[in-house]
Amino acid sequence: MVNRQKFTLSIALALAVSVSAAAQKKDDKKQSEDQKREIQAVVKLVDDVAGGQPAPNDLSASWEHEDFLKAQGNKEYVPFTVKFDAGTLAGGPVAFYWRVVPKGGVAAPAAADGKDKKDDKKNQGKRPEYPYEDITFTPVTPGQSSMTVSRSFTVPAGEYDVYVAVKAPSGKEKNAPPAKASVIKHSVAVPDFWNGELNTSSVIVAQRIEPLPAPLTPQQQVERPYALGGLEIVPAPDTKLSKKGELQTFMIIYNPKTDPMNKPDVTVEYNFYARAGGGEKFFNKTAPQALNAQTLPPQFDVAAGHQLQAGQAVPLTSFPEGDYRLEIKVTDKIANKSLTRDINFSVSGS
Repeated sequence: MVNRQKFTLSIALALAVSVSAAAQKKDDKKQSEDQKREIQAVVKLVDDVAGGQPAPNDLSASWEHEDFLKAQGNKEYVPFTVKFDAGTLAGGPVAFYWRVVPKGGVAAPAAADGKDKKDDKKNQGKRPEYPYEDITFTPVTPGQSSMTVSRSFTVPAGEYDVYVAVKAPSGKEKNAPPAKASVIKHSVAVPDFWNGELNTSSVIVAQRIEPLPAPLTPQQQVERPYALGGLEIVPAPDTKLSKKGELQTFMIIYNPKTDPMNKPDVTVEYNFYARAGGGEKFFNKTAPQALNAQTLPPQFDVAAGHQLQAGQAVPLTSFPEGDYRLEIKVTDKIANKSLTRDINFSVSGS
């Protein structure tokens, strides 16, 4: 099988971290009074849902997917995508707020207790500190139907609940009806990429991967969380692919062992299996990728923090319509260890 490899191995890949909502709120001069009111309203929405009240879902919001990558400072980077119905909105920016809390932990401010009025008064105005929270105001074009928004958070490995709220602007007229809003809750188990064991990021199925002509501003990075270092990934909306297209994959290999020159010796194999009738059979494979001192740039150095990328872009014209599994096998020859990652996808004629 012929495949086209679109990937160059970056010397280093730096993952930018979004500014937290708390940090944003300190710069009140950059926020209009309307935005301040919207922030208070959307935060209260999540507080109410976290406290046990029913979650509104006027905008049919749904969590689409998340990915896991290594960040700095013993933390992990989690870009995610949420979809909602923008067709009923009259326009104007929607408030998009997300809060990350430890699974089973404190998700909202505790109710005041009469016995602790003194302490409550002392702590009045203080909010709980969450592992991560942020808010952006996202433009909506009138007449637009479904809309997807990707954002990110950075946390240590562990299990978390993520609350996401999408809220239309509040009406300014007296007795205006409540603004349309949705609040969803999604649980994630964030893996540990800092334990020294061979591992990989999520395998991202991409619609396209493009080089960035210039570094992004902090605000652009918040709004485009799949911009990683010198490239930007546009994730595929799903894994239902056309024969006219291709399957593009991207991942980063973490913690490979190295030789005395800090070079890894890793092989990545791509095997495709056709699935039918509750079983599967081998379909074909592409040429393995060798990532070692002979194939990597001379200046590549794991000890310097350079990260090992792998991926392929495989045309699907030779794939009969049907369901498939791509098995990606990563072998660290120096450590004599291997692992596999699977991607399920389907191919149609359209």
